[in-house]
Amino acid sequence: MKKLILSVLTLLSFAQCLYAQSPGVTTEAAFQTAHPATYPSAQPLLIAPDPSVHLRRLARIDTFVNDCINKGWINGVVTLVVKNGHVVQYKAYGYADKEAGIPMRRDDLFRIASQTKAIISVAAMQLFEQGKFYLDEPISDFLPAFKDMKVVDKFNPADSSYTTVPAKRPITFRHLFTHTAGLDYPLIGTKEGKAIYAKAGIPSGLGEYDGDLKETMSKLATLPLTSQPGEKWQYSLSVDLLGALIEVISGKNLEDYLVQNLFNPLGMNDTRFNIPAEKAGRLTKVYTEDSVHHIIPWTKQRTTIDPNYPLAHKRYFSGGAGLTSTAWDYAIFLQALLNGGSYNGARILAPRTVEMMTTGQLSFLFNETDNFGLGFGITSALSAAREVRGEGTFAWGGYFGTTYWADPKNHVIGLVMTQQSPNSHGDFEHRLEQVIYQSFVR
Repeated sequence: MKKLILSVLTLLSFAQCLYAQSPGVTTEAAFQTAHPATYPSAQPLLIAPDPSVHLRRLARIDTFVNDCINKGWINGVVTLVVKNGHVVQYKAYGYADKEAGIPMRRDDLFRIASQTKAIISVAAMQLFEQGKFYLDEPISDFLPAFKDMKVVDKFNPADSSYTTVPAKRPITFRHLFTHTAGLDYPLIGTKEGKAIYAKAGIPSGLGEYDGDLKETMSKLATLPLTSQPGEKWQYSLSVDLLGALIEVISGKNLEDYLVQNLFNPLGMNDTRFNIPAEKAGRLTKVYTEDSVHHIIPWTKQRTTIDPNYPLAHKRYFSGGAGLTSTAWDYAIFLQALLNGGSYNGARILAPRTVEMMTTGQLSFLFNETDNFGLGFGITSALSAAREVRGEGTFAWGGYFGTTYWADPKNHVIGLVMTQQSPNSHGDFEHRLEQVIYQSFVR
């Protein structure tokens, strides 16, 4: 009889375990309650003061940003600061379209360009958590065209011809996350990479409408690498390739995957590759500079990128550059990571996965000072000693003048959203960080 009771209790216990692990049964709140140290607060962002922020010192942001606009350094900007889960500053300044006299609004839409990369990296790590790949697995297991890659040995700039040597090792997923695959970038890469990619018609991803991402990445596989995999940090099309791998592994196009697995769960309703027509009025104007550094409107005639690309119906989903978003949506994304992978009841990653992503992965420094994680630049102890960001801050930015950082040590998120490239006064963002951090009094 005693054995029977024990057996029944064992079965009940096992059934409880199965029930607790079933999707939609055990809530995130239950995990938070049971493991408060492991699972930090995942409440939605609150627009509210925080006792660690000195409000009068915080108001210096207004003075600084308005001074930058008055000096003609920028036309408009949205700033958003989160401290301890509280949105303590969230304002729009200047103009979204100066020529038309349209003021900047907090919910305006920005072309976030390379800030797309962090989102794609998180999406890929969701598949990692499902055991679909491991970080040091060759990507040729999923895209066979990337097997037996070649590396440029000698390059002739006169005609972009080259000789090659075999790659010493295969490209792995970790190489893609950390920009150490040996790939390069059109327009902004090395002289060899820019020339070779231009000759082959490889796009940067910005402003691409048609074409198939997987087909373009297969074409990329026919070209040589510009460095040996794993030996050098080189900003590159790695995350576009990572996006193609998400499509192959998940069986969905990149936009559908992101909407279903990131944007809808987190409530990032304004972050998309394709912005619907009803939101067109919220898309900010893009600016550039003339030869004497005066701010002028960006036109397709001045560049190859149509500034209206967020409104076009695209089939080419650039994992490295294609998304449009708002300051608020991106703050939600970053807060989910600071929370250890959850936000407002939705868990997108496990805490350990986030810890891996925001820890340096390289045995060398990518910019002579900092390490690089799985999708982010990581602030080193040396950088933290020299600047205001805390050690372990993960951050990056975008081509059109957007930037972000998330500081786990000080529980801070900062977003500065502009639409200007280039900007000879781009260091205003760096100065603005100093103004933000001086408002934190404990």
